[in-house]
Amino acid sequence: MKKSVTVLVLSTLVLTSCGGLRDSRLNPMNWFGRSTSQPVASESVDNPLIPRRRVSIFRSNQPEAYQGTLIGEVTELLVERRPGGAIIRATGVSDRQGPFELRLVKVDAESDADTLTYDFRALQINAAQGSSNSRTFTVALWLTDQQLAGIRDIRVKSRSNIRTSRR
Repeated sequence: MKKSVTVLVLSTLVLTSCGGLRDSRLNPMNWFGRSTSQPVASESVDNPLIPRRRVSIFRSNQPEAYQGTLIGEVTELLVERRPGGAIIRATGVSDRQGPFELRLVKVDAESDADTLTYDFRALQINAAQGSSNSRTFTVALWLTDQQLAGIRDIRVKSRSNIRTSRR
């Protein structure tokens, strides 16, 4: 009985002393210290990942127009409600492999107070046709509750069809 009580008291003392080792330099988890936050003085509000356009006599200061063409077919249109708005997710199949910079571009001429119309566009190159799985792409767009106020239909157009989602 004396041995078990002695072992119990000694093991309790050893385990409680491990708490001091937690904050010591012997613990490899403490070698780099804790992280701290510091404010950064920003020189501009521009995104540093986007290169600035140089001033030139050969380039205008107007933003470039998106040159995408309609994708072949829209196969799926989902409007997923989220707090504060909704995500419009469209899946389409292009005629050829390799489209890039896919976008849902709003068509103001066909949109009105209760309908939003978007073109499913992409920059496309002449490449091999391939299987339909290799030509399937998905694009998403976030809309706030204010942008969706009064909207009953959301339409996404491609070259061969139009998909509509209604409330």
